[in-house]
Amino acid sequence: MITIDEIDRHILRELQHNSRITNQELADRVGLSPSPCLRRVRRLEESGVVSSYTAIVDQTALGLPITAFVRITLEQHRPEVVDAVEEHIRSIPQIVEAHLLAGDQDYLLKVVTESFATYEQLVRSQLRRIPSLASVQTTFAFAVTKPTTPLPIA
Repeated sequence: MITIDEIDRHILRELQHNSRITNQELADRVGLSPSPCLRRVRRLEESGVVSSYTAIVDQTALGLPITAFVRITLEQHRPEVVDAVEEHIRSIPQIVEAHLLAGDQDYLLKVVTESFATYEQLVRSQLRRIPSLASVQTTFAFAVTKPTTPLPIA
């Protein structure tokens, strides 16, 4: 694990807001010359603190206006069952996030799809085939009130 100082935190805040920023502009914003700034960025990348760069795409613009949060409960929790469940979840492209939970449900899935009908088809053809599935509970989101945001780096 690497030590992250205030300059690293500043770099991380800037990269979360605009990962396409040039090294020169990033260096100017964090008060470094370009070479030390680039070294710090590379160290953050190599250590895994910065794991990847991505574009945030508007799902509605792509014809995927429906967001469902799906809570699933399993009948069994043997390691081989959990491995099979997680492999199955990862194989479904409409599941864009999956979280293992503590509590009454076992997983929280974020699903995006083009319509309620396609969501129903996904449940029938994919979700019901999850190994050891005991229950599926779905909540549909009407709107996004706080979109994906950067981590709160102090």
